[in-house]
Amino acid sequence: MSAPQPPLPGAPTPRGLVRRLVTPVGALAGVAAAFAYVGTVDPNEPGHYPVCPLLRFTGILCPGCGGLRSAHAFVHGDLGAALGANALAVVGYGLFAVLMAVWLIRTVRGAPTRLAVSPLGWWGVGAVLALFTLVRNLPFGSALAP
Repeated sequence: MSAPQPPLPGAPTPRGLVRRLVTPVGALAGVAAAFAYVGTVDPNEPGHYPVCPLLRFTGILCPGCGGLRSAHAFVHGDLGAALGANALAVVGYGLFAVLMAVWLIRTVRGAPTRLAVSPLGWWGVGAVLALFTLVRNLPFGSALAP
């Protein structure tokens, strides 16, 4: 009888794969649990969630205003209502799905999964959020208001 061969260097072992998958699968499970909660507890009913403090004290819609209603509609398959509540959040759901798929695929393949965003990228994200906030608070951008 021959002795079992050791795994090839760099080849993923089943135990190593499970260990690497714990973090991305845990993150995905946390997001799924949050969406399940928001899908179950309707944010359109008063008293379930706190009011946005920026909206409450200034009357200005922040980039996240309508996000819970958007998530609730998205969970129930109503893409039109989700876009109407917060279009930027729906774009974020799609971006999150792509990033999760990349993270999981790279983890299974054993590739590094570091996500590095340049300072210019962060400035771009900030500019998109600021522009979205500005437009949704102006009369001509009322279609972006929840």
